[in-house]
Amino acid sequence: MEKSKTAETYYNTPHQYQKALLILRKLALQTEAIETCKWGMPVYTYAKKNVFGICRFKSHFGIWFYNGVFMDDPLNILENAQEGKTKAMRHWKFTREDQLNSKQILLYLNNAIAKQKEGKVHLASKESTKPHQLPTVLVACLERNNLTSKFNAFSPYKQNEFIVYITSAKQEKTKTTRLAKIIPLIAAGIGLNDKYRK
Repeated sequence: MEKSKTAETYYNTPHQYQKALLILRKLALQTEAIETCKWGMPVYTYAKKNVFGICRFKSHFGIWFYNGVFMDDPLNILENAQEGKTKAMRHWKFTREDQLNSKQILLYLNNAIAKQKEGKVHLASKESTKPHQLPTVLVACLERNNLTSKFNAFSPYKQNEFIVYITSAKQEKTKTTRLAKIIPLIAAGIGLNDKYRK
């Protein structure tokens, strides 16, 4: 199948799931996400980061959540997009239009955006083995609480999760709140996103 160059083309291409995809698009456009087209399919971004995409296949259609591993999943419907190949991406599959519940779908779309805002993102493998620069505010906090050695005991990947969590905060107030949240985790030797991992 030829890849679409715009989201408009993708949605206007005749397909057995075309009507259902248009419903998903309408819901996606009700969120804060920005509609783009990447890899031939509609992708929705927040702050220029991929959050979710809408896709179609021969026997199903659905929503890809790029960092779905961190999302709340009250319906227990998110599946690993490609078992064994992807660590963060999750997929919500549908096979019929009547399976679409607008309220539930909007809840998941907005949750994905909320997690993006919180910095709940999976770092690329090439980044995961190389620690990022420690922000001054985190260094000071670790020293003040005698947690430098505890922090250094984490893998570079887990250190980066803490670093990104702090540096992604736009306001000082948010940074202070996030620091207060991670101090007991570091003290206990618990990674920021350990509770999301199986």
